[in-house]
Amino acid sequence: MENYQLVVQADFLRYFANSVIVTVGTIIPAVVISFMAAFAIVRSSATSRVLRGSNGLFLMGLAIPLQATVIPLYLLIIKLGLYDTLTAIILPSIAFAIPLSVLVLANFIRDVPRELFESMRMDGASDWRQLWSLCFPLTRPALVTVTIYNGLAVWNGFLLPLILTQDPQRRTLPLGLWSFQEGQYGVNVPAVLAAVVITTLPILLLYAIGRRQLLSGLTAGFSK
Repeated sequence: MENYQLVVQADFLRYFANSVIVTVGTIIPAVVISFMAAFAIVRSSATSRVLRGSNGLFLMGLAIPLQATVIPLYLLIIKLGLYDTLTAIILPSIAFAIPLSVLVLANFIRDVPRELFESMRMDGASDWRQLWSLCFPLTRPALVTVTIYNGLAVWNGFLLPLILTQDPQRRTLPLGLWSFQEGQYGVNVPAVLAAVVITTLPILLLYAIGRRQLLSGLTAGFSK
């Protein structure tokens, strides 16, 4: 327990809080936007060229690595006056989480029987009602999958906090763990491992809660 006490004294609770804020602030908007975008693409792409083009635009986003956008992203954050804030990490993280989320959710929504949409439409349900009353329960495994996948990527993100923040009070856990290991506790292996345990606990807890939904989401297409 002395090792965990050293970790707490090294301001890891602040790093933990920053990581929670960044992860939650990224995942909720990214999943909601991706879910609505996937629904619009699947349900309206047959009649709208704009939505067909937007689907291709989302797919193009998968081909752009984060490292290729560091310099323009840094300059953009500086011009917006967001440098050295948690918002500077959240906004790019949302943008990079959306393409894959839209791809996964769109494939799940396509598997929803069209007859269900038609029956709800005949009953007078709007697109908004179909989205949340029909698609949301049926695509819950996909939503949990993209939530955990993107949450893991944001929680372990190192490059964006390193480039877009400077104040030690704005460090997230990966950056704090790096500075902790390079600092006065660099030779204290038990203390470093205690910091790693604290870093991994939230992800393990999230997986334990959504394990069934995650597994069903990852294996949904193998039975067809």
